This record gives sequence, C-alpha cells and structure tokens, in this order.
Amino acid sequence: MTNVIRLNVPLPRDARAARVGHLVDCFAQHRRGSEDVFWLKENAEVLNILECTGARVDPAVLAPHQAFYDRIEKRLGFFLQYYRFLLSLCLDLEDLGIGGNKGAALAEWVARQGLAEAELSDLQRAEARRLTLRRGIDALPEDTGLTERLHRFIDRSATFSMPNKKAAYELTHIVFYLSEYGRRDPQVSAAALESLEYAGLLAYLEQNADLLAEICVAQRFAGATPSPIWERWLEAETHRFRAEAGPQVSVNDDYHDYLVCNWAMAVAGRDNFRQQMAPGRMAFHRSRGAQGPLRAMSECMFRLEDARSDDWEKMRGLVEQGLSEDGYEILTEAEASSPRFGSFFAGFARTSLMGAAL
Repeated sequence: MTNVIRLNVPLPRDARAARVGHLVDCFAQHRRGSEDVFWLKENAEVLNILECTGARVDPAVLAPHQAFYDRIEKRLGFFLQYYRFLLSLCLDLEDLGIGGNKGAALAEWVARQGLAEAELSDLQRAEARRLTLRRGIDALPEDTGLTERLHRFIDRSATFSMPNKKAAYELTHIVFYLSEYGRRDPQVSAAALESLEYAGLLAYLEQNADLLAEICVAQRFAGATPSPIWERWLEAETHRFRAEAGPQVSVNDDYHDYLVCNWAMAVAGRDNFRQQMAPGRMAFHRSRGAQGPLRAMSECMFRLEDARSDDWEKMRGLVEQGLSEDGYEILTEAEASSPRFGSFFAGFARTSLMGAAL
C-alpha cells in the first residue's frame, strides 16, 4: 500500500528542517542498501546539493549516516574504485556538521595512493582534484595542463549545437568543478558561455528538465543569467513532482530530476525543496508534459539531405511543417529564449559537414 504525496503544497517555514530530515533519512536508509553503488551515487548527490547551497542542517539530521561515516576509511580501503563517491560523502558530511575530521586524512591517502592517476577521463581527474583540494591537497600536482584541457573542451561551442547528452553533462560538470560549485569565478570564455546556451537550447527543445536544470546552474556559476523562459519552465516542472511513500515503492524513479530541478531553483533564489515530505521510503515522479520537437527537427533535417540550409529563416517553414501543435509552441519559445538561436541552428544543420565522409 502506498500513499501519494502531492508536492506542490508548501509547508510552513519552520517545517523546512523536518523536510530536509525526511529527505536525508529516505536516501540514507530506505531506498537502497549502503553496499549498493547506487546508494553511494544517490546520497552523494543529495549531500552535495545540500552542502553547496549552504543548507543549514541540524546535526541530528545526519544521524542516519553516522555508522557509515564511522567506518568510511574501511570502505575506502576496500572499494578503491568508488573513491570519488566515498571522499565526496565524507567531505560533505563533515562540512554539513556531522562532527569529525577524517576528510583531510582520506584526501591525503587518496593522493598518496595515486588513485586519480588511474583515471582515463579529464572530467574524472578534475573531480578528484577538486575533492582533494577541499582539504588543501592536490591529487594531481604534476598534471599542470588539466585546467587548460578542460577549457579547450568547453570552448568548442560547435560540439554543443548537436544532440550529445554525454558532452552536455560533461560541460556542466566542468563548470561545476572550475567554479568550485559556485564559490569562485571559473574564468570561462565567451565561447564557453555560448556552449552552455547551445546545450540549453537543445535541452529545452527536448524538454529535458534534468539537463536544463544543470545547465542553468552552470550558467549562474559562470556569472551568466539563464533565459527567463527556461527558468520559468523549470520552476513549473519542479512543482509538478509528486512522491509515493511506502515500503514497496519502486526506486526506479525521477529522483535525479527532482534533486537538480530544486537545486536550480535554490541557485536562482527561488523557492526550493518546499514540498511536503514523509518519513521512510519515498519515490519521486514528475508528471510528463508535452514532447519536445527536437527529434522531429532532427529527422526533418536529415531527410532533406543536400537541400538543407544553415539559414534558420530559410528553413523555418520546412521544419515547422512536421511539428505538432505542442512542438511548434516549444520551438517558438526556444527561439525567443536566446538571441543565439540562429547561430545555434547553423551548427545544428551541419551543412558544412555534408559530403565530408565521402
């Protein structure tokens, strides 16, 4: 038996601590076992968002994590492949006020073991460096070119005018790490800001709230202001979440969308995590809205082959013909959301690459 909790009814202000407590307890004890790597992922995300938004957490709220924290060095010594999750959890628990100082020793141990040197991805190396630097230790002191390589990746705005979710999420996380999650100027270029805008247009055209929320957070961390059209839509989507509570609810849910949408609201100074919570196990679901026109636009452009153009004004009519009423409205909003829509479409059309594979 499950209860559906409508999350669009805010509780009084003095209930915020209880809401946060239910959220932390739910992920710590009621969704998965702590031996599950997805438990590490989910809890690292919850605590990271609370920590980087400056949430005030009563130490009692962190009590469900106390046993985990007490033995975290044992876990790290065995599950070396999860060292980034484990170190992140340790540091956030300490910075939120669990009462301990293991983080510095663990960061030093990670650096001494060379765990970051086993990473193939610059993104993962950047995360490892960011984590250990939280305690004043550089896990990669000899990699002097890492920051430059990260900037080179995000400066290539053409990458982000074409659908590529992996690249888009990497873009946002690079900005998170370079900005220390909003604590310092990431010194990104105008080209990188263009990359974020292109990625945001794709996310809006797809109606992908999860990705668009991360992009809006990254824009604010980079000193830019997201499109009001994007943030208004995200605010509406954030308040459309509902929770199911009960011991049998499935955790194959929209929890990540829920977390990052509320994170985006917090960073924008809007109401966040205002929804009613329940003790115990919860699953988070968002009502599905209209389907975005991105797929239909891509199919149209592909079918046109040599007849396609990178000029949006010339292609508008052909593209719009294949869209539903909802798709047309979303496309119109996307165009209005960014003065760079024309240059974005020029990259999206990929006319400069026609025949290149031959």
